[in-house]
Amino acid sequence: MRVISGRAKGRKLAKVPGDTTRPMMDRVKESMFNLLGPFYVPETRWLDLFAGTGQVGIEALSRGAAEVVFLDTARAAIRTIRNNLKHTGLEKGAQVLQIDAFAYLRRSSINPFDVIFVASPQYHGVWEEVLKVIEAEPGRYLKERGMVIVQIDPREYKELPLERLALFDQRTYGNTMLCFYEDAAEAEVEE
Repeated sequence: MRVISGRAKGRKLAKVPGDTTRPMMDRVKESMFNLLGPFYVPETRWLDLFAGTGQVGIEALSRGAAEVVFLDTARAAIRTIRNNLKHTGLEKGAQVLQIDAFAYLRRSSINPFDVIFVASPQYHGVWEEVLKVIEAEPGRYLKERGMVIVQIDPREYKELPLERLALFDQRTYGNTMLCFYEDAAEAEVEE
């Protein structure tokens, strides 16, 4: 596991001890960032929910994101994220919080994000619950042209009855699926 591009290119990242996290494979991470291109990374604000090692948010910072908020409840994950940020020299612009994702999303004052990355625990339906929370008030959580990217196992995927969020892209890489959602109102305007 390493930083693929940007200021910290080539730096290796530590894993969270144990088997509680599922790090994204480098080739999947590279494909995702290639899809986002230069429009969705430089100077953007990211929320890395269930951050684990922090590798997705760290990649975003390395490629020029202005700010990344990393959330996880596990103390070992928080320690790993902080160590990985220090090792890569990407501490500036990073905010690391040991807090439950839903408790964070319930906060009354949230500055909207350009990208919300969701890599929740597998087979518990947590990704669905996160989307439902964001769906209730997409403008509260997402900036204009913002998106939610969900990382799941393809066997977990099911269509959700969403009205305010729209699935606009979906990619499968072996046992990893990435689902890209945007504000449905913005999607209609673009058409």
